[in-house]
Amino acid sequence: MSLIGFYGINVAMKTKHSNIHLEIQTSRKNPVGLLRTSYREKGKIKHKQYGRITGCTLEQLKLLQLSFKERIVPENDADTFTILQSKEWGASKALSELAKQIGLPQILYSRPESWVKSAMAMIVGRLIYPGSKLSLCNQHQNTSLWEILGIDAIPDVDEHCYPVMDKLLKRQKSIQKKLATKHLNNHHMVLYDITSVYFEGEYNDSQIVKFGYNRDRKKGKEQVVVGLICNDDGCPVGIEVFAGNTKDESTVLDKIHEIRQEYHLEQIIFVGDRGMVTKSNLDALHDDKDIKTISALTHNQIQQLVIRNVIQPDLFDETLSTEVFDPETPEKRYCLCRNEGSAKRESQTRERLIELTEQGLQTIADYKRKTTVEKLGARVGKILAKYKIGKFIDWSIESAKEELSNSHKLTWILNTEKITNEQRLDGCYIITSDVDKEVMNTQKVIAAYKSLSYVEQAFRTMKTTHLHVRPVYHKHDSRIQSHLFLCMLSYYLQWHMRQRLQPLFNSDLKNKYRKWTVQAVINCLSQLTRNKIEMEGAVFYRNSEPTIEQQEILTLLGVTV
Repeated sequence: MSLIGFYGINVAMKTKHSNIHLEIQTSRKNPVGLLRTSYREKGKIKHKQYGRITGCTLEQLKLLQLSFKERIVPENDADTFTILQSKEWGASKALSELAKQIGLPQILYSRPESWVKSAMAMIVGRLIYPGSKLSLCNQHQNTSLWEILGIDAIPDVDEHCYPVMDKLLKRQKSIQKKLATKHLNNHHMVLYDITSVYFEGEYNDSQIVKFGYNRDRKKGKEQVVVGLICNDDGCPVGIEVFAGNTKDESTVLDKIHEIRQEYHLEQIIFVGDRGMVTKSNLDALHDDKDIKTISALTHNQIQQLVIRNVIQPDLFDETLSTEVFDPETPEKRYCLCRNEGSAKRESQTRERLIELTEQGLQTIADYKRKTTVEKLGARVGKILAKYKIGKFIDWSIESAKEELSNSHKLTWILNTEKITNEQRLDGCYIITSDVDKEVMNTQKVIAAYKSLSYVEQAFRTMKTTHLHVRPVYHKHDSRIQSHLFLCMLSYYLQWHMRQRLQPLFNSDLKNKYRKWTVQAVINCLSQLTRNKIEMEGAVFYRNSEPTIEQQEILTLLGVTV
């Protein structure tokens, strides 16, 4: 019997009595291996024989004996084998199994076609090896990801990536509809926010890469605007790419109607940031009773309510949230909140800006060279515009008798009354909604708006911490859209990963020596390898055994490797 047959597979076999083991007899001239089982019957130990192995040396039989015990390699004879190659296995296997459990391949397409396998490789690979599609293909020498997902050939970016991205983009609406059906329902709350992704290089032929308001403060960079839709738990269900010069509020109306029509929602509670749910948008939605909104007021809107005496600064409290109504718009609810930490930061920021402004004004006042009143005024305006606290400073320039003189006098004084009134609103914010109080009380409205932090977390994850949506290596608009869609699907998989690993993350509070993050979990699982081993001329594969920590992670994920 050939030893290769035993080296290449798991030879442990089970019968109705027990596991088959190999018993070696050396009483004869040549050793013989007996395939037997042992069991008890009426208190007596009995054996049942299934076959004999002859023609092998004693050492070969010992190796076979170890293989029946699932211990291929002798513990004290490391020189008998050679590790030819080790590939990452654990993270790829765990995340691939998790994706199957949540039904992600079926969400992409109902049938198990080959392009779906490649798409899953890019989705899972984005979590473990963020980078270009070409770099992911080149990782095949270091990871078992492609083989795990059923792609045995060497991956080719022109075959396994780019055409797959095109197919994925064509199915985006269908995929997002399945996600919405799974994670949204009627009378459901929808979180929506937008961000920007900037680009390097030239995109002269692009219809979406444009200059616009850059939320990453990257001046001189073209960008696209990205809108993300999540349910109230932060699970992403849809993404859309807009031109880089698109304004926040201009995406809202179409997106609300699209969500209702595409996802067949009878009623919707739309939660958006204060920059999107503007007065004009609210007026446009006023007649549709099945669309409700939750948002927040801008600082100027809060001040207008104070001026009209609809609210008083004393009503804001950190522990007790007060709700008031405006007689002019009784359908609107105003939930008054205060954050002491934000109040302290805003106060310190204002004091610092006032200090910098006064330093700048003093520099102008000390200017000795001859100049004009207009030039001095322009310099003052530049300083006030830079630090944006001109409303707190009353200033004037006393002109000299001569037109060009160095005796112009700049004077200023702080308006303490305005500063005091502003301080009373430090840390204060108002959440507004038209949702009926019977449906959501004050605390639920506040919690709903705060849940927008889930979308912000998704953007941070996609842009910086894990998925690294940038740099974007694609030049065609369709590929850019498909790339961002892929990143959203990767975040969808990571979201489920986070949900299952929550007990592990919560354990950080108890264990000060270990701080678990998603990246730390992936790094830990990546230490599990698939090893190619040569022994006595035979080549076989063996996976490394999980450590206690790795097994705990796998158990929480509900997968085995």
